[in-house]
Amino acid sequence: MAERDYEAERRETAELWESAAAGWGRQQDAWAEQSAPVAEWLIDALPLRPGVRLLELAAGTGEVGFRAAPLLEPGGTLICSDQSEAMVEIARAGAERLGLRNVEFRVLDGEWIDLPVASVDAVVCRWGYMLMADPAAALRETRRVLRSGGRLSLAVWDARSANPWSAVPHGVLEARGLLAPAAPDAPGPFALADRERLRELLDEAGFADIEIDAVAIVRRAPDFERYWAMQLDLSAATRRALEPLDEAARAEVAAAVEAALAAHRSADGAYAVPGRTLVAVAGA
Repeated sequence: MAERDYEAERRETAELWESAAAGWGRQQDAWAEQSAPVAEWLIDALPLRPGVRLLELAAGTGEVGFRAAPLLEPGGTLICSDQSEAMVEIARAGAERLGLRNVEFRVLDGEWIDLPVASVDAVVCRWGYMLMADPAAALRETRRVLRSGGRLSLAVWDARSANPWSAVPHGVLEARGLLAPAAPDAPGPFALADRERLRELLDEAGFADIEIDAVAIVRRAPDFERYWAMQLDLSAATRRALEPLDEAARAEVAAAVEAALAAHRSADGAYAVPGRTLVAVAGA
């Protein structure tokens, strides 16, 4: 078996998310609404109060941390961070639009967090650790920057079978040879879907009082055209798989995905495609 090239995986992930930022910016309001149950769970799991210093890793467009920012006033700070500079800039614009004044913006790598030891009171990370080449290292880094008694809340996707919003379109792409199935230990949406592995990683990183739960969400769209537009904007893997195809071939793939999602279409043509994410909270 070939040895994993961690650096190549990190470069690919960084490039993928830098290119995905514009699409996430277009969909940020719709996705924030649809994924709100996850954000609410993550924020409710943390002991947030005035004066707290909260770090958000892999923040994307920032909407999870932005929910928490008012709870930190007065005297507290949200550090909104992502490894993608383009994502951070979109988050910065979002905070300005919301009138948030207690937010610092940083380009940070979750595997090497450029912050001092024990410098934050809480960390939140929604759908980030599973995309990192070495999630164990990232969790150790998270533990390092947390003060004693601090808490981490995180979300990672549950099993692929529980997430047809991803499994269906990616299944179509894989069946056509346009997308390779993810290797079991490679970064990807379902890399940490095993609850016991997630618990083990948290334990080995030095966390205690670990609680793991699940939250259901639904990806909605009034018609397939807008559902597919959301898929292309939010899934860099889908967009990249279609890049080599001409317009006719792309339309054929879209039609195949539409047919495969028929079970999730209502009589009025609207789509409601279910998903489930694991959520966890742990103490430092």
